[in-house]
Amino acid sequence: MNPRSLRRRTTAALAALAACAALLATQAQAQAAPVADALTPATRFYVDPNSKAAKQALTDLRNGDFANAVNMARLASWPQAEWFTEGTPDEVRAKVRSLVREARLVNRTPVLVAYNVPGRDCSQYSSGGAASSAAYRQWIDAFAAGIGDSKAVVVVEPDGLALLPSDCGPGVDPTGELTAARVADLTYAVGTLKAKARTTVYLDAGNVQWRPVGEMARRLLDAGVQHSDGFALNVSNTHPTDHNTRYGTWISRCMWYATEGPEYARGHTDWCATQYYSPAAPNDGAPGNAVDPADPATWRWTDAWFDQNAGTPPNDALHHFVIDTSRNGLGAWTPEPGKYTGDPEIWCNAPGRGLGPRPTADTGVPLVDAYLWVKIPGESDGSCTRNTGGTIDPEYGIVDPPAGTWWPAQAHTLAHNAAPRLTFNH
Repeated sequence: MNPRSLRRRTTAALAALAACAALLATQAQAQAAPVADALTPATRFYVDPNSKAAKQALTDLRNGDFANAVNMARLASWPQAEWFTEGTPDEVRAKVRSLVREARLVNRTPVLVAYNVPGRDCSQYSSGGAASSAAYRQWIDAFAAGIGDSKAVVVVEPDGLALLPSDCGPGVDPTGELTAARVADLTYAVGTLKAKARTTVYLDAGNVQWRPVGEMARRLLDAGVQHSDGFALNVSNTHPTDHNTRYGTWISRCMWYATEGPEYARGHTDWCATQYYSPAAPNDGAPGNAVDPADPATWRWTDAWFDQNAGTPPNDALHHFVIDTSRNGLGAWTPEPGKYTGDPEIWCNAPGRGLGPRPTADTGVPLVDAYLWVKIPGESDGSCTRNTGGTIDPEYGIVDPPAGTWWPAQAHTLAHNAAPRLTFNH
């Protein structure tokens, strides 16, 4: 490369980093203004000036990797969630308080994730959590105390409700005691966090390719979603935004149907049509005449059931939701047919994915309060093996970094494959 070309590329990279810094400086100069308790299209989310992406941008620049440096600077200009996964009550209180104070100084709303419920992730890649329900509730009390009267959005326990102890396999919870404790812990977390006047709370509800609509609606109601601002979908997953939007809308309508709808339907979330089956479909074996979770064109039968049975309740009578779009720009990953005999773990460090729709509270969709980057782009899901029996991830040819570890190669891929194309946040 000739010196003139090198200077031009260096100048461009430095300009990109400067633009990112200028954006963050603008954030820091924001004027204080009255705020509402709930999200509105005008809500602006907090950007951490010391994010992992920002640090990666500087590392790439020092290494002469100008293209990735620019992309990491762009990534760093967008708001991402902060995860709280461990620590003593005193430690989590201090860390939460520090974050919300930083956000408050610049009149932005931080997005926090509470991820410490006992027995989380069925002792898989992201195993851990508090030692007991009592310990967890003390931790949640401290978390809420750290927020105080500041603005905050909290996503409560990703996978905590979609992956209950009773779902972890035979013999894990034979009496149901652990599952009952989990639901009670989530109810406590929702109520404690929502008691803070300016905290917006979303209880995690898995994703469109997981629990059937009625089952997830029942779980949400059991765990106190009615005392929150709604639920969260697609956290750490790659399913398309529009698919999750339809799923979330069905869940909301199902909860209304079983609680506020026809008297005969009270308590019957199990009657709701799902992404897997609809009584409104002919179900006669002809192509397209039954609901196929892999074919959204057939979901019209699920829509039809809700139109026939739940009608069109007003949006303000339905639970709202947020969608994690941090890795779903290209949709879900599908491995080559026949490549894996076991579960290919399509959710786990899915290769070749891209960033999805940018974080915003101005979605234009009545029930979708925000698109958020809940999963931090570039953090590993764990040491995935695709159930091959070894330790190597065959998609990458390496042992993947442990869950939550920053993985530069993945961050670069997500930024490069972003759809829509990654730009600076203005």
